[in-house]
Amino acid sequence: MSRSQSGYDRHITIFSPEGRLYQVEYAFKAITNASINALGIKGRDCAIVISQKKVPDKLFDADSMSWIFEVSGGVGAVVTGMMPDAKASINRARSEAAEFRYKYGYDMPVDALSKRIANLAQVSTQRASMRPLGISSIYVGVDEEYGPQVFKVDPAGYYTGYKAVAQGPKTTEATNWLEKRYKRSTAPGANGDDDKWCETLDETVEMGIMCLSSVLSVDFKATEIEIGVVEGKDGGKFRRLSVEEIDERLQSIADRD
Repeated sequence: MSRSQSGYDRHITIFSPEGRLYQVEYAFKAITNASINALGIKGRDCAIVISQKKVPDKLFDADSMSWIFEVSGGVGAVVTGMMPDAKASINRARSEAAEFRYKYGYDMPVDALSKRIANLAQVSTQRASMRPLGISSIYVGVDEEYGPQVFKVDPAGYYTGYKAVAQGPKTTEATNWLEKRYKRSTAPGANGDDDKWCETLDETVEMGIMCLSSVLSVDFKATEIEIGVVEGKDGGKFRRLSVEEIDERLQSIADRD
């Protein structure tokens, strides 16, 4: 530990002379320590989250372990980092969504929910009696006005919308992969080119699988990943894909290769 850092990493509310909050930076490191990579991708009429699924012990019930959560009927999330923190954050998100529906009579939009969770995370960086959660979250949903949406919330309380986003130890590699292959077609009525993007749910899911498989150099089995999807045509309901549905997409990718 450098002399300039010593002492400044013991209190979350104290800036170092370089203008850094070390405890917040340590929270970001906790995300990578989980060794779980996840993605959020927006399609034309859908949004998906996909994550690795690792079972650390053969005696564990694999069905009881998941990084993907349903927050409300139309909003889902994938969380990477410390599992206890993840469950605490998801429980708070569910509470906020339920309170919003009770108060206003309709489901909380995914952008409003992401903003609320980000605000709560940011408060944790201001109080000495609290600590930031060691998690990064991706929320997805289909908005009646704006269509599919993907938002990422980090431990510092920053949130923003994405077309495609990654989190975990391989964030840089996955982001580079997505930047090269995620292309949105031109506006309706314009002179288009050969660029295509995720027209269907199947294409969106397959793009997510191929991204993780490429950056990790792994050929996944259906039980080694988990996927959550939300589609506009389904009334914007979030659901998880079954092992059989995931296996169909893996077979489709294998046939294409």
